[in-house]
Amino acid sequence: MAIQKILIVDDSPTERYFLTDILVKNGFSVSTAENGEDALLKIKTDKPHLILMDVVMPGKNGFQVTRAIARDPETEHVPVIICTSKDQETDRIWGLRQGARDYLVKPINADELLAKIAALG
Repeated sequence: MAIQKILIVDDSPTERYFLTDILVKNGFSVSTAENGEDALLKIKTDKPHLILMDVVMPGKNGFQVTRAIARDPETEHVPVIICTSKDQETDRIWGLRQGARDYLVKPINADELLAKIAALG
């Protein structure tokens, strides 16, 4: 299935705007969530084809939310790309172990992001 609907989960309004701008200009439909709890609700209602997940957020962090998505039969098929400022190799490995399909370090490079989305599609 081609990826068209993308959910951006990030507590930074600037980051949400930046990612939304890139994705909308490239033909994607975008919804956003400001935290993990909001994301878990939106996944059920919006049924995104892909989730871009920040890690450091108030409440549940991105690793916890990614794990919840990966373990829920209703959402386990939705790929997650972690987009975070956490650039340690151990963070990347941990993110992938939680169920993320890919891991990008901020600042996000638009071409790299679009290439990773295309690879999943």
